[in-house]
Amino acid sequence: MPLKKPQITQVQPPAAIPGGEFQIRGSGLLGADRPRVWFGDAVAPVIVGSESMLIARVPEGAAVGPMVIESDRQRSSPWMCEIGIQVTDGLHPVANPAVDAAGTVYSTFSGSRGQKTPVSVYRIDPHMNMRPFLSDLMNTSGLAIDREGLLYVSSRLDGIIYQVTPEGEMSLYVEGMGVATGIAFDKDENLYVGDRQGTVFKISRTRQIYVFATLEQSIAAYHFAFGPDGYLYVCGPTTSSYDAVQRISPAGEVEVFYRGLGRPQGLAFDADGRLYVAASLRGRRGIVRLSPDGQEAEMFVSGPNIVGLAFAPGGLLYIATTSALYRLNAGVRGLPMANLDQ
Repeated sequence: MPLKKPQITQVQPPAAIPGGEFQIRGSGLLGADRPRVWFGDAVAPVIVGSESMLIARVPEGAAVGPMVIESDRQRSSPWMCEIGIQVTDGLHPVANPAVDAAGTVYSTFSGSRGQKTPVSVYRIDPHMNMRPFLSDLMNTSGLAIDREGLLYVSSRLDGIIYQVTPEGEMSLYVEGMGVATGIAFDKDENLYVGDRQGTVFKISRTRQIYVFATLEQSIAAYHFAFGPDGYLYVCGPTTSSYDAVQRISPAGEVEVFYRGLGRPQGLAFDADGRLYVAASLRGRRGIVRLSPDGQEAEMFVSGPNIVGLAFAPGGLLYIATTSALYRLNAGVRGLPMANLDQ
């Protein structure tokens, strides 16, 4: 009896980082021998296997390129998969990286509470060269960039927001922000700061401070992103597997946008108004994509320990885990920072 060649008909999600899992559907996937899933020269562990479905975990060192299934000494036709490539490790981000208009990436080494680290913020150029950028800040958390290319950094230890020039010159922008975590700019360049004790502050360009909204306290941090509708989207992870992404109207009214995520963290919008959230969906960890109306959710990137994400020019997506930064060719154009043309 001739051997049946394995065929791939569907792969979900469309992308992953090492440690993430692809669900592969097709036919002839499980023969007499245990199937092998190849990403370039790297063999992936098969977690679940049947004749019509495999779940394969992306191994360290997997190359961007076609995936091939080998079963009973026959190979499937290649299937193109997008895999995130590690840019650097040795980091400790707790939220989104920040990307400027030139594609330069900023990421933090936050450390445990009260820990003073040798480097607080790193800068990674578009060629993936990493350099120390800021030192002597403790517990750096949120990052944001304004229209002029100035970087803003929150410290959850001292409640201060720092303003930093591209040359690394740092000054105090505003203080008294409590346990300052997430930060984001609106289209008018007002800065919003999340005190995880339950307050969202609004700081005008003249540095006047207002209480914009109040939320339930977060056990970790608030994560912010402004949508194309002018609403501030917020999440604050808890121990529940049914957490919500909320949104706050320009008048400060809070409502639930989507509920049903596990430990949602970093947020980012694409140019089509879809929201991407670092979270778990139905027990699978990665980056979840929500439709503009909040009615549909799907896994977009599979991977462990993801805490943040940021779109970059050229359809790139930077993904922050608890210890590393990855770059993925997502083919998605991000919503410009603060809804501004760049």
